[in-house]
Amino acid sequence: MDSRPIKRLLVSACLAGIDCTNRGKNNLNKRIEILANSGHAIALCPEVFGMLGVPRESAEIVGGDGSDVIDGRARVISSSGKDLTRTFLVGARKVLEIVKRYDIEEAILKSKSPSCAVGRIYDGTFTGTLKDGDGVLTALLKRNGLKVITEKESTSPLNP
Repeated sequence: MDSRPIKRLLVSACLAGIDCTNRGKNNLNKRIEILANSGHAIALCPEVFGMLGVPRESAEIVGGDGSDVIDGRARVISSSGKDLTRTFLVGARKVLEIVKRYDIEEAILKSKSPSCAVGRIYDGTFTGTLKDGDGVLTALLKRNGLKVITEKESTSPLNP
């Protein structure tokens, strides 16, 4: 039996079955739910932490990716044209505070999300087109040394 302690993880709350997506639903992933319910993961939603409601308008990053948003070169815009950049940054920073407080080193986040995407995000045209890039939270976590993967890359319930 492996005696190494299981690291506590950050997971996207929607993946743990919490109804917090922009549509007011969840994106339940049973492996992630097991991690959260067993206490091996902390389930958080950066968009809710940024005080966006549930449900809410969809949003996409325009003019770059999450790193560009952090550096002030891109914006997060809702489908009706509202600038949500500040809200996304506030939510990501609040999640980072918790990550630091609990010495979390790894995260499993929701693919394609303007907050949580790893490697591929929507291109800002609201047409369903993907481009390379990370979401705002993912970029911030990576800058702070965390390993970040999507739910599609996670395989084992207790050793993602």
